[in-house]
Amino acid sequence: MVDRSEGFGERLLGVLLDRAHEMPPQLIAPLIAEEVARVGGHDVSILLQDYGQRVLVPLSGRRLTVGEPEPIGDSHAGTAFLQATPVEVPQADGVRMYLPLLDGSDQVGVMALTLDTADDDDRRLLRRLAGLVADMLVTKHSYTDQFFLARRREPMSVAAEIQWSLLPPVAMSTPQVAVAGILEPAYNVAGDSFDYALNDDILHVATIDAMGHGLDAANMATVAIGAYRHARRADIGLSEMYAFMDRAISDQFGPDHFVTAQMMRLNVATGHLQRVNAGHPAPLLIRDHQVVRQLESATTLPVGLGGEQPRISEQTLQRGDRVLCFTDGLIEEHEAGGEQFGVEQLIDWVNSIERAEKGVRAVARSLSHALLEERGGTTSDDATLFLIEWRGGAADHLATLD
Repeated sequence: MVDRSEGFGERLLGVLLDRAHEMPPQLIAPLIAEEVARVGGHDVSILLQDYGQRVLVPLSGRRLTVGEPEPIGDSHAGTAFLQATPVEVPQADGVRMYLPLLDGSDQVGVMALTLDTADDDDRRLLRRLAGLVADMLVTKHSYTDQFFLARRREPMSVAAEIQWSLLPPVAMSTPQVAVAGILEPAYNVAGDSFDYALNDDILHVATIDAMGHGLDAANMATVAIGAYRHARRADIGLSEMYAFMDRAISDQFGPDHFVTAQMMRLNVATGHLQRVNAGHPAPLLIRDHQVVRQLESATTLPVGLGGEQPRISEQTLQRGDRVLCFTDGLIEEHEAGGEQFGVEQLIDWVNSIERAEKGVRAVARSLSHALLEERGGTTSDDATLFLIEWRGGAADHLATLD
């Protein structure tokens, strides 16, 4: 006979599951604090990533400890966040634990708490509790402004509001593939965007850059991403997808408006990569943490200008290869009277940061911030980075209990 009686851990996690579907957002904080207290913990903080991916911002709420924002690049909380692994710091009154809040594989933030002592049972239970907390935060995020407001570090433009509402999670990781993206300037982006979906063994990726600035660019980007998703879900080829997006932009905005775009399909089981480039810079192929070449290919006209049927470029990746996609705002920026930043400088920075950072999310984040600082901390155009890592292998073992 299987013992189906409820133990301490199941009861603790079960309360969260049972109440999650009707829990008002403002009551999440006190319930989390109560759950942690049952394990013997105190001084609970929920830290959420800000839109610029620079700090982890404390969420305010009853019974939560609210301190100063924690820098992602130089803090225990930041280490737990970027490496998606718990961090324990001995203190005079016990041990401070930093647990990544993972929704799927997207890092939502970090849950911090203090225990007198921590054993393996505590670690296992708190890790699972953090997973449920992350799921609750993501679920409630869609119908409250509380989490949006906590993540903001400066005023956000209307165009940026639109762009952020379009985005999928900025990072995703499975045993076979990982991706991470970042937009700059985070609080004033307008025409740049990216999208992806993992459907069975095919990873679909698109990066776009709509012409212009402000709301006009944001509106065009919205139509482009909507057309891309519609075509992707109709399961048509990359060439047909380009034609569908081209018609959508032309019909909606006329012949003088366009969107540069790059669409990809990666078979995560085999590493076979297909690409259509409609006016974007060629992606960089990174192998063994070094840029080996640009993935040059035939390009067609930007979406909306009625280009001919595009040629599909194909590439077979090796396990561990990374592909870095970027928009022209990253390499064409320059200070007044100065030269453009250029691809060569980008490659130098990629090689440097690839050697220093672990994981696609940490690399994309550090690279974007380093490039922005190198360009004087300002940008006159949107800039997007999207990094893909192909790992190969299989994920079937995750569907078995043994």
